[in-house]
Amino acid sequence: MKKILFTAVMLVVVQAAWSQHKTGYLKAADSYYKQADYYSATLYYEKYLVAGTKHTDPMTYNPYAAPGPSDRVTAGPAADEQQAVYQLADSYRRLNDPAKAAPLYEKSMTYNNDRYLLAAYYYGICLRSTEKYDAAEEVLSAFLAKYKSTDTYSADAEKELRNLRFIRQQLQKGDLSLYHLHKAAGTLNAGGATYAPVWAGDKLLFTSTKGMPVMNRIYQSSDTVAVTRIPLVQLSKVHQGAVSVSADGNSLYLTQWTMDNGKKSAAIYISKKKDQQWSEPVKLDEMINVTGFNAQQPFIMADGKTLLFSSDKAGNYDLYAATLDATGKAVSVKALSALNTTADEQAPYYHAASSTLVFASNGGVGMGGYDLYFSKGTIDQLSPAVNFGYPVNAVKDDIYFASKSQTANVLDDAWFCSDRSAECCLELFSLNMTPPPPVDTPVIVVVTPVPTIIDTILRTPVNEAIAIQQIYYELNEYTLSASSYPTLDKLAEVLLSHPQMEIEISAHTDSTGTAVFNQQLSEKRAMNCVAYLMSKGVPKDHLQYKGYGASKPVAPNTFPDGTDNPEGRRLNRRIELKILKQ
Repeated sequence: MKKILFTAVMLVVVQAAWSQHKTGYLKAADSYYKQADYYSATLYYEKYLVAGTKHTDPMTYNPYAAPGPSDRVTAGPAADEQQAVYQLADSYRRLNDPAKAAPLYEKSMTYNNDRYLLAAYYYGICLRSTEKYDAAEEVLSAFLAKYKSTDTYSADAEKELRNLRFIRQQLQKGDLSLYHLHKAAGTLNAGGATYAPVWAGDKLLFTSTKGMPVMNRIYQSSDTVAVTRIPLVQLSKVHQGAVSVSADGNSLYLTQWTMDNGKKSAAIYISKKKDQQWSEPVKLDEMINVTGFNAQQPFIMADGKTLLFSSDKAGNYDLYAATLDATGKAVSVKALSALNTTADEQAPYYHAASSTLVFASNGGVGMGGYDLYFSKGTIDQLSPAVNFGYPVNAVKDDIYFASKSQTANVLDDAWFCSDRSAECCLELFSLNMTPPPPVDTPVIVVVTPVPTIIDTILRTPVNEAIAIQQIYYELNEYTLSASSYPTLDKLAEVLLSHPQMEIEISAHTDSTGTAVFNQQLSEKRAMNCVAYLMSKGVPKDHLQYKGYGASKPVAPNTFPDGTDNPEGRRLNRRIELKILKQ
């Protein structure tokens, strides 16, 4: 009897001790979660939820993600295991680990209350990020059917469904063999996050969190194998990265930032080279580094007169261009309004050889997360942004772009960052794209060869429409394909050399889809052609655009027996030019 009593007492003591341990784990986890230290939070939520669980997968600081919203779950104590599961999922998501977050969000969806309605939304995003597209579409559609609020979550869920359609289209593209993608050598990507590549002569500069303690520091490599730290004054608790080097190699612009309870405080600095040594970084003035807001990711143009950067001074991160005087002081700053969305735009880069501005955004329809976009023209006159599509972009985050190309093909020798093949962190990739051979396209009718477009236009009578060769769009999209630019460049040459000429650009569709959709699609396609020509200097008052939808077919969309006529539809999908004034 005494032995039984002793055993029972010991069991109570052990249970009490274990209960104290669990309480301690939960308290620690909630504390780290509140401080936005999501890596530490995962360790202790795991210990709380599963006895003896060990977390061995290294997590590192996400260099570009700002703390997200509270998602209607208070970042305080987890009242029970259900909230602990949700906050563990949330922590993994913020650490860019959708594979670990997904099953936890799925579990949160089984709880019988309305506290975790957003679990389905985030579960759908995690499924998309892990390439489970059909399941993601099913979960997000169910979320929208149940979620009654009209807010950013419902809008984002609808955008995610559009993303899924875009992803499927991209994965079925017929030109994927033209892209040659390579993950950078292990010495570059070894340990932590590696991102923000910049070429300064024959040296590759980049930012990495390799080493301990985990801090963002600037590295360089001359052969993409041997890696050394940039000899720059570094404060122990200050992160440094996302650099840009002036054309003469003597000025280095960089971001420096600190983190306090998950809140980022970033500003842009400049360091000068003297006797092969970099000076202590000096913070740029208030015109760029507005007090109370973040400025980051500088890019200095080749002429040294314009500094591009990203700032959250208007709420979300937007792109800005600062005009610099001869001393390097900013005299004016303007937002790149043609590119900025209601979401975030970051990491601007300008490729002078092709007059192309490349940046990252999570605001448009794309592959999901941050995608890389490009815009043609000068900083003062930029064309509408175009998503690079797959495989430049993947279903995770793609951000930070640089190109060594000296040609008009910005993807001839490109470098960028992605976490597509990593559990949590950005890595460096290189990409070369072989130019496609001139072929017909099912989107726009091909009539006039590019070399004779000038003669054709000049011979065309006023008010007579002619089809323009090689202006391409993805199916059911209105953004121009990069392969359209040579033809539009030729057209711009004609208009600029004949300043009296005024034209109308019109777009036409086949009869697939609704009349309203086709009308809107054709108008946007024609408008984007006009916008591109304006970016090349063609005056706005010399250009008009119209969309006719499917109202002016040049061939039957169907055969007499009602079956589909593919060739007729191909002819009807076209861009036309009409000279209004010769």
